[in-house]
Amino acid sequence: MAAAVVGVLRGVLLPQAGRLPTVQSVRHGSKAVTRHWRVMHYQRQKLMAVTEYIPPRPAVNPRCLPPPSKASKEESGLIRLLRREIAAVFRDHRMIAVCQNVAISAEDKLLLRHQLRRHQILVKVFPNQVLRPFLEDSKYQSLLPLFVGHNMLLVSEEPKVKEMVRILKTMPFLPLLGGCIDDTILSRQGFLNYAKLPSLALLQGELIGGLGLLLGQTCALLQRQPVQLTALLEQHIRQQQDRPSTSTAGGKPGPPEPVLDS
Repeated sequence: MAAAVVGVLRGVLLPQAGRLPTVQSVRHGSKAVTRHWRVMHYQRQKLMAVTEYIPPRPAVNPRCLPPPSKASKEESGLIRLLRREIAAVFRDHRMIAVCQNVAISAEDKLLLRHQLRRHQILVKVFPNQVLRPFLEDSKYQSLLPLFVGHNMLLVSEEPKVKEMVRILKTMPFLPLLGGCIDDTILSRQGFLNYAKLPSLALLQGELIGGLGLLLGQTCALLQRQPVQLTALLEQHIRQQQDRPSTSTAGGKPGPPEPVLDS
């Protein structure tokens, strides 16, 4: 009987599954601190001061010694590959233009690449950490001030300046900084002036026309004297043939013809 009563009381008093008790005991109080800072005993302070290690002074001041040689860092394969690619770009392309690589959308960048590729103009992007050391050791040192921030290169095997300037005018947010054409350094204004020049085919046609005209004039001048001399000789022969016989019937020569003063 007593066991049954205890079981009933346990079922009533114990919390049911999934429910929290209405009253919980929480322990309050400070945490136990086992370590406190203590002042060192004066005898121990004396012992520590006496036994403190004092390093010996160097015989020569370290500031008078040469700086230690820095261990040369081995270049990675990616840097060597980029350096070879940069050298090939500057060797194989006659036109190299430098533009500021602004933050444009991927769609605009793809459209720009497509429009430039139609005229055989390629877009190249290289990190300045690899590009600047190459320029310092080459003949393109004057281009170093252009490579400060993020830049891109517009390169082509033939100078397509007029087409490039026309495409860049449609994108004013992509400024042209400068570049070089046939190893000649040009500024932005230099590229604009170069684009205003007539095409090479037109200049060659004008040159050939001018040379042909001069050649024709030279031939005419060279043939003028022989032609004039031939005409004079033919006229003299006709005059000799048309001249009447100066001999008379008696066989005596007639009076001489008067000589005209020239």
